[in-house]
Amino acid sequence: MANNNLIINERQAELGGFLIGRLLPFRKKRQVGPFTFIDHMGPAQLGDGKYMDVDQHPHIGLSTLTYMFEGEMEHRDSMGSVQIISPGDVGFMTAGSGVTHTERTPAKYRNGESFNVHGYQIWVALPKDKAEMTPQFEYHPKTTIPSWTTGAVSYRLVAGNAFGRSAPLQGYSPLFMVDLYAEEAASIQLHEQVEGELAFVIVKGEISTTEGKIQAGQMLISQTDAQCEICMEADTRLLLFGGQALKEQPILMWNFVAYSKERLEKAKADWDAKKFPKVPGDDTYIPFPVKQ
Repeated sequence: MANNNLIINERQAELGGFLIGRLLPFRKKRQVGPFTFIDHMGPAQLGDGKYMDVDQHPHIGLSTLTYMFEGEMEHRDSMGSVQIISPGDVGFMTAGSGVTHTERTPAKYRNGESFNVHGYQIWVALPKDKAEMTPQFEYHPKTTIPSWTTGAVSYRLVAGNAFGRSAPLQGYSPLFMVDLYAEEAASIQLHEQVEGELAFVIVKGEISTTEGKIQAGQMLISQTDAQCEICMEADTRLLLFGGQALKEQPILMWNFVAYSKERLEKAKADWDAKKFPKVPGDDTYIPFPVKQ
């Protein structure tokens, strides 16, 4: 493997009342293809007064991709979208010129009983010519996601194009995201199966490369022309994602992605002045963080 590979460990952060593991952005690598932010939610046990409640907050210039393994999340946004995202479903909100949303534990779980939550929230930066597009929300239920099995490995094409297949969710620049699970130890050939920058998030278990073992809670970033094969141990799950690097790299500030500092500052000022659209029936508000 080439020496441009990078292994990243999850860093703890707080989201909506419980700790999550953050993988991107990282100081040595800000993006993988158009993917610019990855939060690992759980696995965690909630209930008995402890729930996920991410209050109203804004975005510009990006799409949020929500993918759950366990538990459910209720998405609401300023476009009026209301959607429960269950395991295997894909929620994809494109902020474009500006949107606000909330992410919460659905009401049916708020009965005092314990339940498990495990999933990922991923941000995909919009290319410059789409950065100010009209906000949109896409929902793709589990039954519409291309799924197949080869040998001991099952595949689910969450987004984009890979392994000669296409997902309903295409995004706004060339990308891919694949959920792989190996029931038994298996080797995966990637040559000509995906295009662009490439990363692996190890959800559970471990994979082996010529550089050693990469375990759950870690991410390996490489290039498709340098990383052609991985070995998955038995009972391993990983997310394979990436795509073509954007022609121009955007800037990230809090929940905003833009192609100029002026646009970021305008978004901040608009949020401070409460000029963003609101989620119907929700008066919560997360202020722009104050620098320490």
